[in-house]
Amino acid sequence: MDFLTSTLPIIIGVSVVVGLIGLFFLSGIRHIPNNRVGIIEKLWSAKGSLGEGEIIAMKGEAGYQEEILRGGVHFKLWRWQYSIHKMELVKIRQNKLGYVFARDGVPLNPSQALGTTVQEANNFQNARGFLEADGQRGRQREILREGVYAINLALFDVITEDKIYSLEPAKNLVTWQEHLKELHGFDPVIIGITETDNIDDIGIVTTHEGPALGQGQIIAPAVGEEENDEHFHENYQDIEKFLDAGGRRGLQYTPLIDGTYYLNRWFVTIEKIAKHVVPIGHVGVVVSYYGAEGHDVSGEDFRHGERVADNERGVRAKTLGPGKYAFNTYAGEIILVPTTNFVLHWVTGKTEDHNYDANLRSIELVTKDAYEPVLPLSVVVHIDYTDAPSVIQRFGDVKKLITQTIDPLLSAYFRDIAHSNSMLELIHKRAQLQKAAKEELKNRFGEFDIQCVDVLIGKPDPTADDDGAIERLLEQLRQRQLSKEQIETYEKQQEAATAEIQLNAAKAKAHQQEEITRSKLSIEITKNKAEAELAKAEMESKQIIVTARAKKEALVLVAQAKSQSEILQGEGESSRVKAVGDAEAGVMEQKVESFGDPQLYALQVVSENLAHSEQPLVPEHVFNAGSNGNGGSNMLEVLIGLVTAEKVGFPTIVPKSAAGGQPEALEEALEEVASDPSQAEDEEDDESDVVAVGSEDMENSTTENFS
Repeated sequence: MDFLTSTLPIIIGVSVVVGLIGLFFLSGIRHIPNNRVGIIEKLWSAKGSLGEGEIIAMKGEAGYQEEILRGGVHFKLWRWQYSIHKMELVKIRQNKLGYVFARDGVPLNPSQALGTTVQEANNFQNARGFLEADGQRGRQREILREGVYAINLALFDVITEDKIYSLEPAKNLVTWQEHLKELHGFDPVIIGITETDNIDDIGIVTTHEGPALGQGQIIAPAVGEEENDEHFHENYQDIEKFLDAGGRRGLQYTPLIDGTYYLNRWFVTIEKIAKHVVPIGHVGVVVSYYGAEGHDVSGEDFRHGERVADNERGVRAKTLGPGKYAFNTYAGEIILVPTTNFVLHWVTGKTEDHNYDANLRSIELVTKDAYEPVLPLSVVVHIDYTDAPSVIQRFGDVKKLITQTIDPLLSAYFRDIAHSNSMLELIHKRAQLQKAAKEELKNRFGEFDIQCVDVLIGKPDPTADDDGAIERLLEQLRQRQLSKEQIETYEKQQEAATAEIQLNAAKAKAHQQEEITRSKLSIEITKNKAEAELAKAEMESKQIIVTARAKKEALVLVAQAKSQSEILQGEGESSRVKAVGDAEAGVMEQKVESFGDPQLYALQVVSENLAHSEQPLVPEHVFNAGSNGNGGSNMLEVLIGLVTAEKVGFPTIVPKSAAGGQPEALEEALEEVASDPSQAEDEEDDESDVVAVGSEDMENSTTENFS
């Protein structure tokens, strides 16, 4: 009893647990986490099993059911009848793509590679909608964008970059995943410059779905490109619209340009190529492999191929100017034609960056005097942009134009020139030959729609001549020219020496110019000082002369006044004496007559006077002979005075009045005073004394004459 009592709770507990388990098992309760979906597999059914090729049960048959279980608790899913496969939700990361493979559905058409898009499938989350809308088994056209999807993985396999979502993973799924990774198929297609790719590119599209190309077509025509078109496929992103618009399988004419595109890489293959650049100084001539058959627009006179309009097959008349172009190089070719002047070198081993002259060589010539020089040549060429299509029509490209036409034409022309000229003429007449070649080649090049701008002939290469004849000839020319240059050099040196002498003389003169200037300046200073002193002296002299003249005039006035006074007195006295003199004269005449000679009488009188005179024999004063009253002495009086002075021993002095009278003596005295003022003052008194004495003597002499 005690044992039963102690074990009863245990038995009850176990029974309850077993009962609950049995109840849970019998009730069919199932729980699905929120991050998973439940794939229902019906183990058996009264409706039987699926038919051949079927995977999903649509009518309750045994097998995988079309419905899925979302997160939560579900009932009536008896464990003895149903098996629930809990699978992850399909997750597509941002900026990534997911690809879908359908295990069930309508078989693909023979021309199909991918199953059609079924809108009712709701991104493959509605299995019933997919199957009822005749969704096709196989790889699907529709792709999954970023997000989380509840997909029945019994019907659909989803391939992502990180994981394959499948109830029963197959080997082919792994292969597809690896291939898509190689194509970067899980990433959107980015066209243009990116952070990781600095190439400005375009995308060339090749589709793998749709009807095949028609006979003679190499590129599928463009369809559904206009936005207002009902079949606008948004650059191959909407596969169904592309196909509905008539899109064909194969290489597409329209490339992808800058942008981001979410493309099914099972449907398209993208090849990135750089944009075509037409550089400055060039035009692009389009040779189209795509389009309708062209209609020639070059005219009847042009027989070198057809020139067509846009969107036609052939050489298009309209060229492409400088710029970048999203040009499909599989649909045509852009041939660059330079429109600026470019140089072609016929020089072995020399070429320009354009590489047009890579195959050109120096021209081998034979002159008329049998020399064989090798002629280097350069030609400047220009092609007008309007003539570019015709040039391409004629020759295919610029390089063929040069190698197939210009090279043989130019070589033949200069060989003809060499045959008619000697070696020396080729050297000396280079300028004339260049000019003639330029004019001739202009005309010939014009026939091919190109322009010859200039021809430049280089020095013939003597190294090609094995026997050295050309080199010897050139050496003779060099020696001849060297001699001429030496002569000119000597002449220039002589001129330089002469110029140097002149220069040195000029330098010496310039060096002495300072001293000369200083000397001239010193002379000028001295001259100026002398002139200043002279001017000062002249001023002083003029001042003295003026002073002297004033004194002279004063003395003259005084003398004249005194003389006038004496004259007036003398006239009065002479009137008195005249009467006495007249009486005495008669007596005197009688005495003279008695001597017979007047001079004897005069001597007698003088002797008597001297005998009774008290005058000392040596005179204390020098006296002047008396004047005749007219201011001068006559010869007789002078003679008497001299004889008398000789007899008595007096010094003889010729009176100043003997030379012309007293006024002249006075004038001489004044001039002496003017020249020597200091002497003038000393002589002033003497002059006055002389004048005074002379006046008294004149008076005495007059008296004596009258006696």
